[in-house]
Formats: sequence, C-alpha cells, structure tokens
Amino acid sequence: MSNLRLQCCMVMATIVLFVLALALNEWLFAHSEFVRGVNWVYLPAGMRLLCTLLFGEAGAIGLLLASWLVSFVYFFPDDFSRAFMGGILAAAAPYLVYRLARQFFGLRASLSNLTPKRLLACIVAYAVASPLLHHIWFALHGGTQNLWQGFLVMLTGDLSGTLIVIYTMKGLLCLLPAGRSGTAAQHK
Repeated sequence: MSNLRLQCCMVMATIVLFVLALALNEWLFAHSEFVRGVNWVYLPAGMRLLCTLLFGEAGAIGLLLASWLVSFVYFFPDDFSRAFMGGILAAAAPYLVYRLARQFFGLRASLSNLTPKRLLACIVAYAVASPLLHHIWFALHGGTQNLWQGFLVMLTGDLSGTLIVIYTMKGLLCLLPAGRSGTAAQHK
C-alpha cells in the first residue's frame, strides 16, 4: 500500500472512530452535558488522543476534519467562529501532546516505548491541554461566563473519557492472541 493511500486510510479511520465515539457518548452520557459540547464524561476526547498517538499527523488531520464536521453541522451550526476554532483546538491539543511525547519521551511510531507511566502522563497532559486551549480562546472572545467552572467540567470530562477509551482499548488488546513472533520467542 502506498504511503499516501495509507495516510488517507488513517485519516478516514480517525474520522469514523471519532464520530462513533461521539455517537456513543451522546447515547450514554447525554444527561451529563454541562453546556453545549462540554460533558462530565466525554469519550471523543479519548478517541482524539488514541488516534493521534496511533496515526500521528494523519490522526490530527482526521480529527480536524471530523471536529469541523460535527462542530459546523451538530454543535454550533449558527456560530462559524466557534465551530471553526473549536475544530482547530480539538485537533491541536492531542497533536501537541503527541509532539511533546515524541520530544520528551522519544516516543516511537510503534509506541513500543510508551510505558504505562508515560501513557498516563500523556492522558493527563491532554486532559489539561484541551480545555486550557479552548478556555483561553473563550476568554479572548468574551466567553467569560462560568469560565472556571466550564474549564473544570471539560477537564473532568476529557480526563474521564480519555481514561475510559484508552484503557478499554488497552484491555481489548490484551485479549488478542499473541502474535507469531511472541509464540516463536516462547519456544526458543
């Protein structure tokens, strides 16, 4: 498979996974919405970090496109600037954490050196970065009503959603049978 084709597949996979996470979140946690787009539990946040860690730049592009889609069509159809910037900030936060993890942890593309401690650091960094970027933008554009309360709810929602998604996926991966290389290594 060509590199461009692979990148396009990763972008599309990110879009589909993000929209599915959003639909699941709306189904399970619609009652936990604090204000439009800010929930006490937000599963799409976990999908944002997961896709960015797995797919790097392609994941960030997929998140940007998916975030614009849901922001313009679903969350804020009558507020162009909020939908436009919301999509950018939603993609920028996990990508920033990904880049910092590559720089400070020497994170490999295979994620083979992403230890549990480093993974938790990425989760917490992302759970702070996303609401921080969003709320700085809100403050600069006059959205100061309930700013601190909104920040804390978004931080809680992003943290809880990210922990749920990442550790659910990690648990599901543990259920997969060991690969051929693992089996061959055991017989040596």
